[in-house]
Amino acid sequence: MLVFGGLRPQTLVKRRNSSREARKSVRLPLAIPVFVRSKDGGGKDSLEFATALNISAGGALVVVRRSLPKAALISLEIPSVPIGPSAGLPNSSRVFRAKAVWVAHLDDYHLLGLKFDKPLHTNADAIPPELRKGVAAV
Repeated sequence: MLVFGGLRPQTLVKRRNSSREARKSVRLPLAIPVFVRSKDGGGKDSLEFATALNISAGGALVVVRRSLPKAALISLEIPSVPIGPSAGLPNSSRVFRAKAVWVAHLDDYHLLGLKFDKPLHTNADAIPPELRKGVAAV
């Protein structure tokens, strides 16, 4: 379990949310390994292995070790096996451009609230029915 300064990241996020905030999509509480690419203050490229603590169609909560400024432009890459049309599945993107909309600094870690440039597709109909049935049987 990931704890920052005695608090869970979800507790910190709940404190930040206001009653006026309305999410356009549900966040899934999944710990997903990701690569975070950005530029430092001097314009030098930076790459860090990090963890997305939750993800939605519109953005993600990512924990990183290196401090990044609010409004930092990020490239988020989810490492995965490159499967797609040859396996009968639709092409899916593994690299997402995002912007840090908030940052929380905690001990040795930093939480980044990211907003994707383009919302993720959530169309389940894109997966052929024969593949959906095969997965359900597993």
